[in-house]
Amino acid sequence: MNNLKQFSLPFTGLKLGTHQFEYELDDTFFNAFEYSLIKSGKLKVYLELEKQETMMLLKFKIIGTVNLNCDKCLAEFSLPINLYERQIVKFAEAEMESDDEEIISLSRKETAIDLAGPLYEIINVAVPYIKNCEQANKDCDQEMIERLDQLSADKQEENEQNSDPRWEALNKLKK
Repeated sequence: MNNLKQFSLPFTGLKLGTHQFEYELDDTFFNAFEYSLIKSGKLKVYLELEKQETMMLLKFKIIGTVNLNCDKCLAEFSLPINLYERQIVKFAEAEMESDDEEIISLSRKETAIDLAGPLYEIINVAVPYIKNCEQANKDCDQEMIERLDQLSADKQEENEQNSDPRWEALNKLKK
């Protein structure tokens, strides 16, 4: 997590009002998170921080691409990302939990906010649950799909040959 120090934003020295920040996200950012769905990508983050007396409003604009593996043909493809998200940071006497995912609660003693976690979550939520090449306007690798179909058919035939003869009567009913 040492690579993520740059995403710790000290806000105590900032005056009230709007402030602009920019961050670059690359492979080192995603590799800092264990078991990350995204292994590589290149994203630019534009952050507008509006500091007020009792809270801060964070507006994220995230643009770039992430590299994903297709769930259908296993080929790697680049998925374009274009996100606009907002987070509210409230200051409280004691750190309290909020049911609202849009609100982050910080103690008044805090001097900085770690943006790595929220950025990681925002990007991962934008990744589709089922990833395929069509999402990047590419065709799937037909050679790989044919090979996977062939292996699947071979496995099915092997299972049918190795089946227990006691179950054959039930298998006939299934067909």
